[in-house]
Amino acid sequence: MKKQRFLVYTEYVFDGVYDVVAESKEEARQKVLQNCGLVMGGSIHSTLPDDEINWAFDRHPNKRIDRITKV
Repeated sequence: MKKQRFLVYTEYVFDGVYDVVAESKEEARQKVLQNCGLVMGGSIHSTLPDDEINWAFDRHPNKRIDRITKV
């Protein structure tokens, strides 16, 4: 049987929590949106000072296959 190529659309979802020091829910939300992230091959990071943020995330994401398309 001849092998074929397929595009497999995949999402990796990391669930976790940021523990943020802020004056309101909106400020906490903005701090996470603007100062926190994850880079593939790297780790979760933040530009906020250590006394304003902490986090707990699983090391292994949930994997979701969305669709598969024949090329």
